[in-house]
Amino acid sequence: MVIPVHDLNPLRRTPWVTYALIAANVVVLLLLTPGGVPGTASSAATICRQQAFYDRYGAIPHELITDRPLREVPTGGEVGTAQGPACLVGRPSYDKIPPLSVLYAMFIHAGWLHLLGNMLFLLIFGNNVEDRFRKVPYLIFYLACGYVAAYGFAAMNPGSVAPLVGASGAIAGVLGAYIVLFPRARVWSLVPFLFFIPLRIPAWLVLGLWFVLQWVYAIGPASPGGVAYVAHVFGFVFGLLVGLVVRAVSTEPQPPPRPAQLR
Repeated sequence: MVIPVHDLNPLRRTPWVTYALIAANVVVLLLLTPGGVPGTASSAATICRQQAFYDRYGAIPHELITDRPLREVPTGGEVGTAQGPACLVGRPSYDKIPPLSVLYAMFIHAGWLHLLGNMLFLLIFGNNVEDRFRKVPYLIFYLACGYVAAYGFAAMNPGSVAPLVGASGAIAGVLGAYIVLFPRARVWSLVPFLFFIPLRIPAWLVLGLWFVLQWVYAIGPASPGGVAYVAHVFGFVFGLLVGLVVRAVSTEPQPPPRPAQLR
């Protein structure tokens, strides 16, 4: 898989919304996730608390389709069994609004690798999309991509009760917009060939390969690593369509004029 590192696409304005989204995701992982960073928990009790956290704030496809919370969820408690410790399940002690859980889920990640991978793509490609959309429309667009990705996945998996977490659906929409707004922008990327080789590749190729990979995994018999690739496909296609509309109704921003050279 090609790993983008930096794009050669100048900005006209500071992408404060993109920076704020990245900061919010980092804060949630470090400060709000029970027991610290997911994947580093050393006790069953901590794992049970994290599981309860994901079920409370994650977007569960069955809940989104039925618009009703599950009747039984992990409570965060632990109980001993003949097979070892297990997480307690019971009626939720809170009122959950399924559509609102999609918003929460966009800022929750399952560990450092999950977070850093998403934030790398958001930092590289989100800044230019924000520059083109302007701040408030970009934020609305970002959140809309997340909702389309989550509900698209739920429509394809209506019986799933596994919580969706992560910003990848929303970021996939940003990538879809980027590929139609800046297809010829050059992106420094690491290309695996015996070892990783840095190459400058056009954005349409980098993001096109990324989308093809998501599509292949989405239509396959199983999603590797439990990743919701179908959500990525829905988010990307929605972002691409919005990007086409924006490109059709707006003019291409011109770079600032070069200062006159002294003779």
